[in-house]
Amino acid sequence: MSGASRVVVIGAGLGGMSAAIALAQAGMRVTLIEKNERHGGKLNVLETQGFKFDLGPSIFTLPQVFRPLFEGDGRKLEDYIDLRRVDPQWRNFFEDGTVVNLWERTEDMRAELAHLKDGTEAFADYERFVEYSRAQYDVVERGYLRQGFDRFGEFLRFYGLKDGRAMDWRHSMAGAIRQRIRDPYLRDIFAYFIKYVGSSANDSPGFMNLMPNIQLEFGLWYVNGGMYEFAWAFARRLDELGVESHFGCEAVKIEREPGRVTGVVVCEGSTTRVLPADYVVSNMEVIPASEKLLGESSRQLKKLSRFEPACSGIVVHLGLDRVYPQLAHHNFFYSRKQEAHFDRVFREKRLPDDPTIYLVAPTRSDPTQAPPGCDNIKILPHIPYINDKHPYTREDCVELKKLCLDKLERMGLTDLRKHIVVEDFWTPFDIEQSYYSNRGAIYGVVCDRKKNFAFKAPKRSRDFDNLFFVGGSVNPGGGMPMVSLSGQHVARMILEQQGGTR
Repeated sequence: MSGASRVVVIGAGLGGMSAAIALAQAGMRVTLIEKNERHGGKLNVLETQGFKFDLGPSIFTLPQVFRPLFEGDGRKLEDYIDLRRVDPQWRNFFEDGTVVNLWERTEDMRAELAHLKDGTEAFADYERFVEYSRAQYDVVERGYLRQGFDRFGEFLRFYGLKDGRAMDWRHSMAGAIRQRIRDPYLRDIFAYFIKYVGSSANDSPGFMNLMPNIQLEFGLWYVNGGMYEFAWAFARRLDELGVESHFGCEAVKIEREPGRVTGVVVCEGSTTRVLPADYVVSNMEVIPASEKLLGESSRQLKKLSRFEPACSGIVVHLGLDRVYPQLAHHNFFYSRKQEAHFDRVFREKRLPDDPTIYLVAPTRSDPTQAPPGCDNIKILPHIPYINDKHPYTREDCVELKKLCLDKLERMGLTDLRKHIVVEDFWTPFDIEQSYYSNRGAIYGVVCDRKKNFAFKAPKRSRDFDNLFFVGGSVNPGGGMPMVSLSGQHVARMILEQQGGTR
């Protein structure tokens, strides 16, 4: 190990930890630094008064993406976490009282949609759309996701004319849905799969309709004990591989010379020191890292302007002294006019007046997340990132929280406020401060067919050959599997670069 290359990884989010594990598996000396006090980044947790709140991601998909990080020496992913399938995957509530479950099995969906007006027609459309979604997933996965492409030219060289036509470039995500589905409830449900990347179905390209297939083909999962158990699994794997981890240790500068970075200046309490590095991997997003760690000028930063932040949100965690039996594990309470809601948040950059609300009730799968007879729920409406076009304040976020509680009480969670015994509330300002996310964005870079055609920032620095980025701001984007893929791809890129310089 003494002659192995030294890698410093900035940030213990899933992207940074994935890169650290893959590089350590290859025999590199890896040091992981994190300004906060625990592993996980946005995969965070709060335990209070018998309630256990997952502060970050709530949905686990594509377990096969994570398997390479946990395999070896006879081990497998299930030795580290206990996964439970969640079905129905979503329960969808509409203002007119209609409730539609999204099930994994096709036959369950046939029975579900039979309750709708024109249910036979709705199911036929559903089957056709799922086939289209699978085709989009297959073509995107074998190139963009598996190969880790960063540039449009790589797309063209890999796919060629035939596969290029198979990918839905021409339509927006919402336009492709309208073309295939007539039922308004199904349209809203499939359009809101874009929540995974914090973007608008009106503006994302049609091939982003691959996302329903991710759930329907490979399942939707929960980590028993709470999603933060997955962060502990990563921590255990890092320790097994000898990764040196430092918490409460903040990167303040990346040292560089022409064309290369040489190390990371870190601050621990009142002590500042330099960690020399042959390679640096930043889990801090590209734009904040360019500003804070590289000190780039506004002119240099302008080159990154097409990588606009994805949306943010207010996040409300509530401990309740009762249970609402109508809730499933994952629930959506829809806006009356979903497309107008997308435009208000993503184009106009205004706080929603009728938000679509994502509500998680993990006790449906895991009663240990709340005391007996109590409930644990997370409320998350999407809102614009912190912006100058329509600036908002923390007080505005509090008013939006009240609007969300009003909506939930109106749509069936009677007297919700009266049953709150614990509350935890996050705004975009808290998210920005805690994770240094770009303008408080939750999901990295927005997916927009006109601004960036769904491409995120490249994983390798344009100025420094041995500086790499991981996480939601780089390809392939936001969501737990995608940020882990970015870390695994960066590890491969570093190993290939190292092999070429020997």
